[in-house]
Amino acid sequence: MKYSGIKVIGFDADDTLWDNETYFRDSENKFCELLKGFATDSEIIKILFKNEVNNLKLYGYGVKGFTLSMIETALIISNNSISQSIIQKIILLGKEMLNKPVVLLDGVNEVLLELQKSYKLIIATKGDLLDQERKLKKSKLSKYFHHIEVMSNKEIVDYKKLMQHLDVLPNEFLMVGNSLKSDIIPVIDIGGYGIHVPYHTTWQYEEIKEDNITKNIKFCKINKLIDLLKILPY
Repeated sequence: MKYSGIKVIGFDADDTLWDNETYFRDSENKFCELLKGFATDSEIIKILFKNEVNNLKLYGYGVKGFTLSMIETALIISNNSISQSIIQKIILLGKEMLNKPVVLLDGVNEVLLELQKSYKLIIATKGDLLDQERKLKKSKLSKYFHHIEVMSNKEIVDYKKLMQHLDVLPNEFLMVGNSLKSDIIPVIDIGGYGIHVPYHTTWQYEEIKEDNITKNIKFCKINKLIDLLKILPY
């Protein structure tokens, strides 16, 4: 059977277990409204994205880095003439995002409840540690997981370290997530398994063409998380 040797299943958190990206897009739209007098929406989004990517090495992933990038973008677009009032509103946008409710995606509890009987389940997610801990607590999903890993990045070297820590071989590890770039391809490249569960919206930094990954026997794409119970033995 295709997945008969799996011992550990890793789950991405944001946009795999609960909603996340929609909050960023909503705040992005509000940000564009705040800067309406300085540039078009497309210009604002373009500069914001450039700043976000350039700042990843400094701030990492998450709301706090996004908020700082919005402030930097506002200063650039306004030629440093942005008002203190607008800056304050941008900070409030970030705080609102940090206080958003955690809305679980369909089938999450059912899937985790069943799979924990047969597998060691972990969370492997990127983002700000404090924010991810907050969301996990609000989600009430901690009881299903053997280990929680908040990663600064999700590249091959990061997954290798994770597997060493878990004392699991790549061919015993399955990663489930919404991002081909971060969740699936690095794991498959080192011999693990990947199941892609697309989310309805994706941050453009995470967008990547499927290309030849779909031909890999260790790759699978499903429409909903609940479909895991149709393909994994448990």
